[in-house]
Amino acid sequence: MGARLKKSRTDRMITGVCGGIAEYLGWDPTIVRMIFVICSFFSWGSPILLYFILALVMPD
Repeated sequence: MGARLKKSRTDRMITGVCGGIAEYLGWDPTIVRMIFVICSFFSWGSPILLYFILALVMPD
């Protein structure tokens, strides 16, 4: 059918969430990680909470 959002097994830094999002969108994982860091800096860390929630919810 289509691509599923799941953690990456190959592009892992911590849990593979950013790598999984990058695979799903067809982007470079480095760009997704940079967007995550910039968003974390400008929104007082709320993306960090979202990252941990996704790490628990996203399938391997």
